[in-house]
Amino acid sequence: MAIVDSARAGLHAIELGATILHLRALDLTARELEREAMELVPKSSVPVVVSSRCDVALAAGAAGVNLREGDVSVAAARKLLGQRLIGRSIHSPEGAREAEQAGADFVIFGPVWESPSHSGQAAQGLRALATVAEGVRIPVLAIGGIDSDRAKECIAAGAQGYAAIRMFL
Repeated sequence: MAIVDSARAGLHAIELGATILHLRALDLTARELEREAMELVPKSSVPVVVSSRCDVALAAGAAGVNLREGDVSVAAARKLLGQRLIGRSIHSPEGAREAEQAGADFVIFGPVWESPSHSGQAAQGLRALATVAEGVRIPVLAIGGIDSDRAKECIAAGAQGYAAIRMFL
């Protein structure tokens, strides 16, 4: 999963091998995010999920949404999105179990390693990733400090995939 902040970055990430795009543009207004999603979704050859905004995901025809722990509940998102993908960013095994029980399709766990995009958050490590992956049946994606070598370590620890920003720049 490539985490991108614009349509242009998303299309570039596909060229670099991304198999799913997560449009996360924290500095954009809802209207600006909608414009980026409306440009990206029809041009993308891979599924696109929008960060935190069910309304934007629906308006753009995105594959789904990824919710942070402080966002709307998974249950509320499911009412809005129906069968579209719903992911939840989590930071603990308990968070992963809660997301799964609420109906999330996947979780993103981290940061596994220290990362500029998660400044101020302590690295959780591969052991914590393995614990999360063992505790749920839904796919777990690792995030935080991921590069190609570390991606392999995450898969070996039980993650079904990974989410990265710098790998797809």
